[in-house]
Amino acid sequence: MTGPDTALLTDHYELTMVSAALRDGTADRQCVFEVFARRLPPGRRYGVVAGVGRLLDLVRGFRFTPETVEFLRRADVVDEATAAWLLNYQFKGEISGYAEGELFFPGSPILTVSGTFAECVVLETLILSVLNHDCAIAVAAARMVTAARGRPIIEMGGRRTHEEAAVAAARASYLAGFAFTSNLAAGHRYGIPTAGTAAHAFTLLHADEPSAFAAQVAALGKQTTLLVDTYDISQGIRNAIEVAGPALRAVRIDSGDLSVLAQQSRDLLDSLGATDTKIIVSGDLDEYAIAALAAEPVDIYGAGTAVVTGSGAPTAGLVYKLVEVDGQPVVKRSENKGTVGGRKTAVRRHKPTGTATEEIVVSQGTADAAPHDRALQRVFVRDGEVLPDVPTLSESREHLRQCLISIPWEGLKLSAGDPAIPLTVIPARSKP
Repeated sequence: MTGPDTALLTDHYELTMVSAALRDGTADRQCVFEVFARRLPPGRRYGVVAGVGRLLDLVRGFRFTPETVEFLRRADVVDEATAAWLLNYQFKGEISGYAEGELFFPGSPILTVSGTFAECVVLETLILSVLNHDCAIAVAAARMVTAARGRPIIEMGGRRTHEEAAVAAARASYLAGFAFTSNLAAGHRYGIPTAGTAAHAFTLLHADEPSAFAAQVAALGKQTTLLVDTYDISQGIRNAIEVAGPALRAVRIDSGDLSVLAQQSRDLLDSLGATDTKIIVSGDLDEYAIAALAAEPVDIYGAGTAVVTGSGAPTAGLVYKLVEVDGQPVVKRSENKGTVGGRKTAVRRHKPTGTATEEIVVSQGTADAAPHDRALQRVFVRDGEVLPDVPTLSESREHLRQCLISIPWEGLKLSAGDPAIPLTVIPARSKP
């Protein structure tokens, strides 16, 4: 997405601030903005950084075209001086932060944007809309992956959200460890493996279930998945094996008491000689439902609505705050919404075994080095140019897998509790 659509992914008040700052001469003051969460959503013990790759592509194309600026002038959003500034806008600053797939906690400085006040402030809404959405999806998906205990999960939530959000959600869930998506746009844009066969409508289209199964097998072969719960599940399984034979790849169950039905279906498949036919279950699954099926003979899960809505937490609660002006820390002191001033650096501290024990965040300085510390921030954009070594989606996926291995096992619980590891903020030392 480029041009006017990208530039207008912002809020009105960001441009009024630019106008006022240009007028009073503060627009070019050097500033540092940081993205962080004051708290995690209820029930979460960690956050997952996601959406950085998408965001960098959007920042690269963030321009105000003449048509866009003309719209803003006609709508009386900006004055002539601001319009002229927007026509020449290109972000020239620096963006650094936590890599995609990194874990974060309350207070983690997951993204730092530095440059002039004007060039940084216009990116606020774009940055927050991307990161709040993708981080929320990724942590929900990561919890489902943990609950699945190594069994694959297919993301199939495209029909339950905005069409572009569906693509972003598929990307975030793949980052978190999902094996497939049903969304073809996500497959095309990001190289995510796609999967899908048929819905109940295909069965209802035919005179009877065997006819529908026969048509599907004729077109797709025995490596397809037959949906067996349009009518009676037991009879559906019998029809499926009668049509495809015991070499049928899989059957899918999309309704009912999945715990009971999975066991009954496994027993029936085995009795029909289809011992290698897999069972796929779907139907409003979230991390808790997946965990409840851990002991059942389920081979693959399909998750939709809960994924694309963040499983009850559709936003990560991230904020974008000014923390430094011309090298000096600035602090917001609002009740319950305070900030720690100054640019932050962050490290994750580990035991010799690799288990994470603490996150150390230092304002206007660096943490005293300790064995097994790992620096959490890296530069993504320098002098307005996106650096070429930004990790790929596959690399970020593996990074998250390693991060989840590193946190104490209590941090992977689905029950409410404290963050998986504590975070300590060391504020800037006051000058005498």
